[in-house]
Amino acid sequence: MNPKIRAFCARLGIAHPIIQAPMGGGGSTPEMVAAVSNAGGLGSLACAYLTPPQIAEAIAEVRRRTAKPFGVNLFAGGYEKAKEAGPVPAGMLEIMARHHKALGLPPAEPPAPQADPVPAQMEAVLAARVPIFSFTFGIPAPAILARFKADGTYVMGTATTVEEARLLAAAGNGRGVDAVVAQGSEAGAHRGTFAAPFERAMVGIVALVPAMADAVPDLAVIASGGIMDGRGIVAAEALGAVAVALGTAFLVCDEAGVPEAYKAALTRAPEDRTTITRAFSGRPARGVVNAFMEDVERAGPGAIPPFPLQNALTRPMRNAAAKAGDIERLSLWAGQGLRLARRMKAAELVRVLVEECEAVRRALSKS
Repeated sequence: MNPKIRAFCARLGIAHPIIQAPMGGGGSTPEMVAAVSNAGGLGSLACAYLTPPQIAEAIAEVRRRTAKPFGVNLFAGGYEKAKEAGPVPAGMLEIMARHHKALGLPPAEPPAPQADPVPAQMEAVLAARVPIFSFTFGIPAPAILARFKADGTYVMGTATTVEEARLLAAAGNGRGVDAVVAQGSEAGAHRGTFAAPFERAMVGIVALVPAMADAVPDLAVIASGGIMDGRGIVAAEALGAVAVALGTAFLVCDEAGVPEAYKAALTRAPEDRTTITRAFSGRPARGVVNAFMEDVERAGPGAIPPFPLQNALTRPMRNAAAKAGDIERLSLWAGQGLRLARRMKAAELVRVLVEECEAVRRALSKS
């Protein structure tokens, strides 16, 4: 383990530079977070869709299961466009009606105006005094970052370009962020892009990680996107990352809080079956192509309300599809490495990843 990686692990109090990425919508359960942390990695709890009381209870549940460090993740923006949105396009309501009918649901109702939940959520996380806090979709206000730092919290922000990494480095007068998660174009789920159109920020980690490591040398760089095994972890380290964040690899683990049909779909799908879509939430995200996604994409981008309105509009459909095991109407978020997904318990996956890293390093040392 090189000195930078060793220092990163020591600062966070973890044994291995392996982070279970936060997965909103129930993917990263308290059980999973605790299992990863207990195994020597860093578990991450996604709280962006939880109310403040739910956040407090979820964090308390993690603490009941582990005394090890863990992270908590929130959105730091993304609600701005909803204020300017007009009525839900008629074309989208027609699409929703067809898919609701297939699930035996009444026609979809346009969602009520969506208030920004972030300020209250931030207060809930601050009140819990968590050891590690991460965020995406922007940068929290300087005053919020200062409060996290005053509590001794290690702070991580998500960036998809070097310019975004530089903005993170400058946050809080250069004292607000400790690490940047370099989200490559391979990554599953929502794009964290906040400083440019997401289409211009689709940079793979092989190009992104070394560029970020050079551009923000005072920040730890964490590689995220398409990493599924020891080969990917060692490669990311060679590019300049001090740690890796894995989402899809953990999403098929026993403790992940997604439907069994979702997990099964990920283990069957090849790498060329994912794409970026706004169909389910109104915000660009990578997932496995299915019937609902194709239906919405045919209607064109003008038919899709912005986040979080589209997210609220599709929620009843997604909830019903989850209960029915209907993968054609679920948001099957996944990265491009999904062909390498393995079904096992989260702690076992951490153990396997560590063993694979050691094997790769041994092989390289002999070459």
